[in-house]
Amino acid sequence: MRYFRLSSILCITLLMAGCTSVYKGLKRTGGDVNCIRQFSPQFRTTLYSTQVNILKHHLSGLLFFKQMPDSSLRVVFANEMGFKFFDFEFDKQGNFTKHYLLAKMDKKAVVKTLRQDFALVLLHPDLQQAHIATYSHYRYTVVPTEKGNNYYITDTACTQLVRIEKSSKRKPVVKVWMEHYNNGIPDTISIQHQNFNFNISLQRVEKK
Repeated sequence: MRYFRLSSILCITLLMAGCTSVYKGLKRTGGDVNCIRQFSPQFRTTLYSTQVNILKHHLSGLLFFKQMPDSSLRVVFANEMGFKFFDFEFDKQGNFTKHYLLAKMDKKAVVKTLRQDFALVLLHPDLQQAHIATYSHYRYTVVPTEKGNNYYITDTACTQLVRIEKSSKRKPVVKVWMEHYNNGIPDTISIQHQNFNFNISLQRVEKK
């Protein structure tokens, strides 16, 4: 009987711990939510050497961000031989168009995941319902989403972007790092999914 009670208490404790949000320590405060807009990459015609790991598959090649005359942005990923993996477009309102996706990848869940990932990188969130919170030495711009929040995490003065997190109600599901900005464009971008093996790494290639 004592063993049964101990086991029950342990199970309840683990269950409660599993339901605890990693964001429970955030303290809501005042501040300008628009400060994060300074970290939106100023892509024009920008090229990155790119590595993609998705489940057991590995893709490598070059990814282009290209600003179009109508202010839309094309995102094109191809290998060094010119074989295209995908071609997406975000218009100036943030609407998404799939122009092409490799047939083996052309699944609704893959399209949705890639759209959401690159939307985080472009950093054009709707801030109407956003608020500021703090934790430790970090400032969080909290943007509500359908299934959780997007967190844009900076230093307390909002002068440096630490990372972006797309979360469920309790924990991050995607983390994005954009580092070493040069003329408004990050030299490195890393997208890491937390629940399955899907990672994208980009290293900027300078034009000669």
